[in-house]
Amino acid sequence: PSAPRGGDVHSIGGPWRRLGGGRGRGSGAARCCWPCCCTGRWGRRRRSRGRRGSAGTSSATTTRGDRSTPGRRPACPSPTTRCTSARPRVVSKPAPYWEGTAVINGEFKELKLTDYEGKYLVFFFYPLDFTFVCPTEIIAFSDRIEEFRAINTEVVACSVDSKFTHLAWINTPRKQGGLGPMKIPLLSDLTHQISKDYGVYLEDQGHALRGLFIIDDKRILRQITMNDLPVGRSVDETLRLVQAFQYTDKHGEVCPAGWKPGSETIIPDPAGKLKYFDKLN
Repeated sequence: PSAPRGGDVHSIGGPWRRLGGGRGRGSGAARCCWPCCCTGRWGRRRRSRGRRGSAGTSSATTTRGDRSTPGRRPACPSPTTRCTSARPRVVSKPAPYWEGTAVINGEFKELKLTDYEGKYLVFFFYPLDFTFVCPTEIIAFSDRIEEFRAINTEVVACSVDSKFTHLAWINTPRKQGGLGPMKIPLLSDLTHQISKDYGVYLEDQGHALRGLFIIDDKRILRQITMNDLPVGRSVDETLRLVQAFQYTDKHGEVCPAGWKPGSETIIPDPAGKLKYFDKLN
């Protein structure tokens, strides 16, 4: 993987960490924690170091086990090493643009982020079709889509599977591990580019993590949830978060821990906050 540009540290599922101190290392450069993978400044310095010959030239050598291999870097340390391929997305910044083919009501249709302008969007990634946790999540969101639409919010699911695989999965009965009729689009990311743009793509496995992104009506990222593969996400919590962000957008007050519609909020100034905290005691 290449080092993140602009001094960013790849913190979502990746190995990058910031260099600090020392000559040439204080500019916010990033390097990989796995020297074998590193193609950034640190890796170039490491490969260029070696014993000086009699003519003052250097011989680049890397060590692999008990062998020295001139001019070569060792391979990745293990087949289970995970590395996501893009810089992490940043909450409060614009969501990366995407477009592609989705299965909507049993048909192939072109879909893009700008189709949802003026609405909130829950955009979530899942690893693969015909798997285990994935259908439980997709069905849960699909079955409750009307609750999201009631608050001007849509839901789109995305994976690296083809549109044909999506359709086959939808046409498979739920009792056989299929999805059955869907009320939300299933977007195909066959090139893996959307997953990479959102920082959820696992290079070594060829699919995405369970990333969920709440995008507001101005296309700004408001919240990111990132789960490892074995654990599914909560529709209740996603709905609560959308409601909370919409409340703050409208009223300018902030929502405390566990806030739900109808609960007390906080006026975000030193005097105003006392109205909330006085009620706690």
